[in-house]
Amino acid sequence: MPIPEDVTGDEIDKDVRQELQSLPKTLAEDVAKNLVMVARLIDEDPEGAYGYSRVALRLASRVAAVREAAGFAAYANQKYGEALAEFRAARRMTGTVELWPVMADCERGLGRPEKALDMAGAPEVQKLDKAGQVEMRLVAAGARRDMGQLDAAIVTLQSPELASSSVQPWTARLRYAYADALLAAGREREAREWFAKAVEADRDGSTDASDRLAELDGVEFVDALDETRDDEGEAAVEDGSDSGRDSDGDGDRD
Repeated sequence: MPIPEDVTGDEIDKDVRQELQSLPKTLAEDVAKNLVMVARLIDEDPEGAYGYSRVALRLASRVAAVREAAGFAAYANQKYGEALAEFRAARRMTGTVELWPVMADCERGLGRPEKALDMAGAPEVQKLDKAGQVEMRLVAAGARRDMGQLDAAIVTLQSPELASSSVQPWTARLRYAYADALLAAGREREAREWFAKAVEADRDGSTDASDRLAELDGVEFVDALDETRDDEGEAAVEDGSDSGRDSDGDGDRD
């Protein structure tokens, strides 16, 4: 796959660059460039990221960072079985537990919420940092919801991190998940309160909490472009110049 000229490979994390030092120089550069493209595209173009991850995997399948990147690219494309296999391979190579929550979420994606819950109760969770433990809590709550256990999902999310007034990188997502679980359980007033709290913490727009809050408040969003088109159409009908509209003049384009 083509690599843009502005990608040098030097953009990768220093720890990944160190891993690639086990490869011949030219090969390491090629792998690095493909990993840069995976990171660049994974949010906006998951399919493109997946393609670059497969190239990197073909070039250096024995590098843990490559297996991890391939796992995340597969995960972004909802290829959960493939993602889980790559994450397991990366974990065997590194011996670390940081991929444990996303591995559990892959089990959810594969329709095995019970397995995800088993992983949430495993000793590995205690070895995770605070962000990892919060992520594991989110996965466990999702698994409870998969199983139709809404009240249990709500209880799972109730934690010191949820109650804390300080804003951490995970705060918005945790508050959002709690609000969403409350809403699913029919507790709309509480859900509105927590969507509002999620909005307060969501400084980079990582959730659609503001939209969900507006929906609960009965606010309807109108596409400004469509509104402009409607205004133009109505003006055209009035001056008799819009011969292409429906005979009843309602502008439907079914």
